[in-house]
Amino acid sequence: MRYLSIALTSLFMSNLALAQNVAPPVATPKPGQILVSGTVPDEASKQSALSKLQELYGADRVVDQISIGSVVSPANWNGYVQKLISPSLKQVSRGQLKIDGNTVTINGEVSNEAQRQQIASEIAGNLNPTYTVKNGLRVSASEQNILDQTLANRTIEFESGQATLTPSGMHILDEMSAALLKVKDKKVEVIGHTDNQGLRARNVSLSKARADAVKDYLAQKGINPDSIVTSGQGPDRPIMTNDTADGRSRNRRIEFRVSQ
Repeated sequence: MRYLSIALTSLFMSNLALAQNVAPPVATPKPGQILVSGTVPDEASKQSALSKLQELYGADRVVDQISIGSVVSPANWNGYVQKLISPSLKQVSRGQLKIDGNTVTINGEVSNEAQRQQIASEIAGNLNPTYTVKNGLRVSASEQNILDQTLANRTIEFESGQATLTPSGMHILDEMSAALLKVKDKKVEVIGHTDNQGLRARNVSLSKARADAVKDYLAQKGINPDSIVTSGQGPDRPIMTNDTADGRSRNRRIEFRVSQ
C-alpha cells in the first residue's frame, strides 16, 4: 500500500452540524500512512473504525482526522464499516475508500483486472441492498501490466516449508527476468506471501526468505539486484480463503509490484 485515504461520513442532520464538529488538528500523511477522515456521531463510532484500521495497518501508520458531530448513521453502520476495512484494501495503491452514509466509493490503483473486480465484489457482498457501491479502481501503469501478464496468475513454487525454488518456479522466473528487463528505470518490489498454517512469525520469515531467493535467482539471470527490493507479508494479505487446499495454494505466492 503506497497511500490510502479512508473517508467516513454519516448522514448530516443539518448544515449547522458542520460548525459543531470537534475535529483533531489538521495533519498531512506521509507516504505509506493511512489518512482517515470524516464525521461520525460519537466517540464509540470513531474508536471502532480506528481500532479496525490500526489492527489492519498498525497503529503508527493510521493518521486520525475523524470529527465527531451532530450526524445520524444508517442502521448497523458501524458494523458495515468494520466489514469494509478488510485485508483486500492493502492491494490498493494511492487510493481512497469513501463511506458516505449508504454510498461506498472505492478509488485507486490495483495490479490487474482480476483484483479490481474481486475487491468491488467483496465490498458489495459485505453490504445490504440499501447501499450503493461505486467502483473507481483502475489497473496501474503499463510497466505493471508487463509483469502481471508475464506471471499470468501462475504460482512460483518452492519446496514445502522451504525457500528453495522448484524447477517449475525457476522456469517462471526465467520468463519474469525477460519481462523485468523491459521495466527500465523502475524499482520492483518482490513480495512473499504464505497461507495461515502454522505460526505467523515463522510464515513472515519464510515469505521474506522466499522473496530473497527470487531476487538472488533473478540476479543470476542478469537483473540488477539494486533494482529489486524484497519484503515478506506472511499470511496477512490472502487473495483466497485459507479454508481450502486450493485457496491456501493460491495464497502461497510471490507478487511483483512496480514501485510508484
